[in-house]
Amino acid sequence: MTAATYQYVDLPDASVVTTRALLTARENIADTVAARAMMCIHGGAGFGKTLAVNTCLHELEPVEDVRRVTFRARPTARAVRYELFTALDLAGEPPRHPSEFDRLLKTALAERPRTFLVDEAQWLNGEAFEYFRYLWDEPATQLAVIFVGGEGCHTVLRREPMLSSRIFIWQHFTRLTPSEVLDVIPLFHPVWADADPEDITFADSHAAHGNFRAWAQLTAHTRTALARTGRARVDQELLRRAFSRLA
Repeated sequence: MTAATYQYVDLPDASVVTTRALLTARENIADTVAARAMMCIHGGAGFGKTLAVNTCLHELEPVEDVRRVTFRARPTARAVRYELFTALDLAGEPPRHPSEFDRLLKTALAERPRTFLVDEAQWLNGEAFEYFRYLWDEPATQLAVIFVGGEGCHTVLRREPMLSSRIFIWQHFTRLTPSEVLDVIPLFHPVWADADPEDITFADSHAAHGNFRAWAQLTAHTRTALARTGRARVDQELLRRAFSRLA
């Protein structure tokens, strides 16, 4: 697995595993794109939202024009305009006046169907969300929007009735259940393929807690510990060594 698969760490030999959440996201995203609609995928940090969405969108990209934007601070409508200008690879200098900028973006978005993945959407405030609604409401634009973010994303969207009422699908990502952990973690990485199920449960209850990002982190440390000790298989003593590196 490489950076192109959107994993938290570069973890050799890791695989994207088909969880129930990923299967649901695949259906929801396909339906949203087909309807040229908007959806919201939200949940806690490290639950696999971004990886799942990017994996599903990658499957659509041969026929769908997917553009990705990410916000790291609370952007204004002006900042959203500039991000979209860059994401669309528009030529020339960005217009200075908002009305002119809006016409340019609407014209570009009317050219052909596009899907926008708006990651880290918990950073968006009401003004920024409203600007996406403004563009999506334009009859000529052929736009699907997928908002992906933490629980704050859901909270802000629900406070904006004009936008919330237009969300086609809501999907909430949660932790892996203990039974899901036993099903998917052995498929996630060879480190766990022949591990005792009790050791996987031990690792989840003491360190990973059903969080895919934590599992990726733990797997990287466990892989290193196996290489340094020369052991062929995970055990609880080795796992405790890996736990000591985690917060």
